[in-house]
Amino acid sequence: MSAPQDDLTPLFHDTIRRFLEQEVAPHYEAWEEAGEMPRSLWQQLGEAGLLGIDLPEALGGSGADFAIVQLALEEISRQGFGGLASAYNIHANIVMPYLLHIGTPAQRERWLPAMASGETIGAIAMTEPGAGSDLAAMKTRASRTESGWRLDGSKLFITNGQLADLVIVCAKTDPSAGARGVSLFLVDTTLAGFSRGQPIKKIGQHASDTAELFFDDLRLPEEALLGEAGAGFAYLMQELPRERLGVAAQALGAMEGALALTLDYVRERRAFGRAVGEFQNTRFTLAEVRAQIDMGRAYFEQCVAKYRQGEMNGTDAAILKLQLSEMQCRTIDACLQLFGGYGYTREYPISRFYLDARVQTLYAGTSEIMKEVIARSLLGKSDAA
Repeated sequence: MSAPQDDLTPLFHDTIRRFLEQEVAPHYEAWEEAGEMPRSLWQQLGEAGLLGIDLPEALGGSGADFAIVQLALEEISRQGFGGLASAYNIHANIVMPYLLHIGTPAQRERWLPAMASGETIGAIAMTEPGAGSDLAAMKTRASRTESGWRLDGSKLFITNGQLADLVIVCAKTDPSAGARGVSLFLVDTTLAGFSRGQPIKKIGQHASDTAELFFDDLRLPEEALLGEAGAGFAYLMQELPRERLGVAAQALGAMEGALALTLDYVRERRAFGRAVGEFQNTRFTLAEVRAQIDMGRAYFEQCVAKYRQGEMNGTDAAILKLQLSEMQCRTIDACLQLFGGYGYTREYPISRFYLDARVQTLYAGTSEIMKEVIARSLLGKSDAA
């Protein structure tokens, strides 16, 4: 991790590590079984100062460098808490920055202190049943009324959706304008017309609740509009680099955690009269994993430095997200293989690392979309796209 300007990294890293060991590790299996984490955890995170790390102090934060948020994501993932990492990424690394960067002073003052304390949980709703990576095809509509807006539609696969108090919702305000007709809205989930479906059961990241959200004649005040009408797609593109940095931080942490588990296992496990770690295949496999992690980290730190200077662009973010999410799946698969049949059991944590990794190539833009973004920077937009 590139050293932040105020060098609070050791202090925060120690706080994060101790918090996870004391407040998360003893309960995480139960949360995985329950399919969600308790509200009290968010309040504990807030009390520990871990939800508003780079938020200005005037809004309830610590005013530290944004890279420490990435460090938190990395440590959560390293300890094997992939569901918590994704939930934390949405709340603290995506929704809060949207409000900070785009919101009005009144919007920031209303929502951000409560999000920093953990009293308010945030989510962002882009994906729909018929519109995943193709945001321009979304069906959710927001139409003007005398007192504000009327919101109708639904969203799918929303992380934190079951517990969220605030949801940033992407909706079409001008269906004839394509991507230029998308706007963002701050939706208070206590409003009439808002409802949630049953929790979505996933193959991994079970502790991270995932929901389908419904908006039925939901009336919003004028001040619920986030930023300017019609500028939603531009805001999404503006904020995506940070979101994809968060995914990359999760990937790095998970790979480091999986490698540590595997090193312990191959040193202790014996086959044919010697430690599994003495076989050439094991040694070469783990050497390749270590090399890939270090190469991925080098590009990640380059992107962190670019983001801090305001120079990280969409292509940088696409390359980072594509390479590290795919690398995460590949390297953890290689690690699990060295466990043999034990790797396929829930008794060994490597299995959770494996299952939690798979979604990383899907959310925040699929690997295929990342390739298209990169290709456009080289060849321009194709007729087929």
